Amino acid sequence: MDKLNDSNKGKTLIKQRESNLELFRIITMLLIVAHHLVVNSGLTDIDGSIAADPMSGKSIFLLILGAYGKIGINCFVMITGYFMCKSHITAKKFTKLLLEIMLYRIIIYFIFIISGYENVSLMNLTKLLLPVSSIQQNFTGCFITFYLFIPFLNILIRNLNERQHFYLLLLNFFTYILFGTLHGSAFGVTMNYVSWFMVLYFIASYIRLYPKKWFSNNKICGILLLLSLALSVASVVGCTWIGTKLNKFIPFYFVTDSNTFLAVIVGVFAFLFFKNLHIPCNKFINTVSASTFGVLLIHANSNTMRQWLWQDTLDILGHYNDKYMPFYAIGCVLVIFAICIIIDILRINLLEKPFFKWWDNHWSNFYTSYKKKEDKFFKKLHIK
Repeated sequence: MDKLNDSNKGKTLIKQRESNLELFRIITMLLIVAHHLVVNSGLTDIDGSIAADPMSGKSIFLLILGAYGKIGINCFVMITGYFMCKSHITAKKFTKLLLEIMLYRIIIYFIFIISGYENVSLMNLTKLLLPVSSIQQNFTGCFITFYLFIPFLNILIRNLNERQHFYLLLLNFFTYILFGTLHGSAFGVTMNYVSWFMVLYFIASYIRLYPKKWFSNNKICGILLLLSLALSVASVVGCTWIGTKLNKFIPFYFVTDSNTFLAVIVGVFAFLFFKNLHIPCNKFINTVSASTFGVLLIHANSNTMRQWLWQDTLDILGHYNDKYMPFYAIGCVLVIFAICIIIDILRINLLEKPFFKWWDNHWSNFYTSYKKKEDKFFKKLHIK
């Protein structure tokens, strides 16, 4: 909530954020869970059921269901960019993010150790204690690294005029999206999510800082969203069919990663559409939305979690030939989402809120002490 001081009435007015983008965040995470159901269950492996019979009705349904994970990532990061380009990172915000990541990582790892599902190794223990173990396409590690770049990104975009910002978008389009779409032996771009999230940040911040009339026209945005969705579905079906002729499995060729053209335009038009919806502040939607990142941290925690969840426990591959497979798949997505939301709500109320209540009482003294040491350190290095 943002507090606005009304000097005329001498009262404090409360401006409540609408729940449109919070609902969008929920839908985005559902798409990511659905994507993981398809790609982490063994269905798309060489000997998986979809690869064996890609043009069957069940296979096409599952391929379309799982086609929007990378698009979901784009949407999730654009929401962050849209809000943070006019805000700022605080130690409290960053610590909340870091503790949430580390808590789930450590607890889930030791649950698997105790259950005998995971073996203890020095390498795993080392990675366990590091918030970031690689800068590639691991969402969590890349997101927290990207998060630290936001203050510097804000300095950049606030010192650009609109034309310079637009040229920056064009440069990013050529560097990332064009070559990302034409990926193959002759073309391609080696990408890590940290730098890609910065590109998404530039897109979202342009939308926020330089609003255009059509950005707020939901009829136009809705039509563009439907057209882009239709293109993405057509690309999945078309590439699946072409793959059968070439003896290749390439259904996600045009949405295979976040920087492909279709993944970007679907994400952008979806973001614009939900940005323009007017949904009054809804406590239920906002509560669920606040725990969506926790859904990702729990259900996509590790390779061990992916195997335990999708292959051993839910046995998605084993249910492929079931008559009601589509309903089973959708049910699994909804149940996993709901369970993870409940777990994260408990974490927030039992751990996060009490800890940050203590934090608020002690942060001022800690920060004063830290600043003195920081100033002394930089003074010795002759850094102003």
